[in-house]
Amino acid sequence: MNRRRLLAASAVALLLVVAGAAWWRFGRAIDVPVTVAAQGSIAARVVGPGTVQARIPVTLSARVNATVTQVHVDVGDEVRRGQLLVALDDRDLSARRGVVSGQQEALLRNTDGARAALAKAQADLDLARSKHRRDVELLAQGFVSQAAVDASNAALDGAAAGVEAARAALAAREADARTLSQEARYSDTVLSYARIVAPMDGTVVQRLSEVGNTVVPGTPLLKIVDPKTLWVATRVDESVVSRVQTGQSASIRLRSGEVLPGKVARIALQSDAATRELDVHVAFDAVPEHFAIDQEAEVGIDIGEDRGIVVPLAALTRDRAGRQGVLVIDAGRARFRPVETSGADARRVLVRSGLEGGESVVAVADGVAANQRVRPAPGGTR
Repeated sequence: MNRRRLLAASAVALLLVVAGAAWWRFGRAIDVPVTVAAQGSIAARVVGPGTVQARIPVTLSARVNATVTQVHVDVGDEVRRGQLLVALDDRDLSARRGVVSGQQEALLRNTDGARAALAKAQADLDLARSKHRRDVELLAQGFVSQAAVDASNAALDGAAAGVEAARAALAAREADARTLSQEARYSDTVLSYARIVAPMDGTVVQRLSEVGNTVVPGTPLLKIVDPKTLWVATRVDESVVSRVQTGQSASIRLRSGEVLPGKVARIALQSDAATRELDVHVAFDAVPEHFAIDQEAEVGIDIGEDRGIVVPLAALTRDRAGRQGVLVIDAGRARFRPVETSGADARRVLVRSGLEGGESVVAVADGVAANQRVRPAPGGTR
């Protein structure tokens, strides 16, 4: 009998505890901060991942077969236009240039000889003309025979032919000189390939060859970028790209946590047929102190404002099914209301559907259960 009474008392006590807990959880009204859903605006942003790139990247490559003899710069070094960066073994190229120089010297002498031969032939022609005139005059006076005049004519023709031959020989030598001049220019150009100089001011971001390496045409040696042309390449969906304009302000967050200002510099006119996105490049306002090409970054582009029903970001919650919503105050209770949102900033969120202006909403949903009795906390409505 006593045991039955003990069990009954225990059951009653348990029921009282459960009832008390239920009342404490659902029957007791708790103070909550309240906000009124109202029309408002928030800054609209397009946010997406990107990579740090340079608008002007330059890869310096070998253009001849040679061995690297000197590398004067390393990664991170700043270089100036025309600065010697890499030297290649140029002994065979110098030897070839020396052969051309010897040929030019020999041809110069041959040309001088041809020019002298032309002068002699011209003098012989002048002498032959003078003798021919004299013989013609003497023939008219009867002092020489026709045979002498005929010999004089033949000598004149021979002298004229000698001038033409000398001219042709000189022209040939001059043509050879022009050819050798082109050969010399080509040899000088190839010889210059043994000296790799900076084509612009910039910073070395990759050193791709070392002293002793044998390189062939196309072998990369160094990679240089101009830090002033750094930007972040990101992608923007077609649905919002019409709101992105060149010159719009943006923020760039690097993986290091550093946040830097920037501006939209270029918007692609070719969309990706698979992802339906367009490339957008955001340039840094100032050169970052530390950077790495292909470094990961996050870009946020300010595209204006969005207007609609605005509630605090803390008002958002989820039900047991995982739906996003807010707790609307109805007849003294917090009722879960699913909503769809669009943009948000650090404090507020724009509700696209599911909530009307003027409705009271729990401003901080954390710790408040659906259907729980609530009342506005002292201090009024937010």
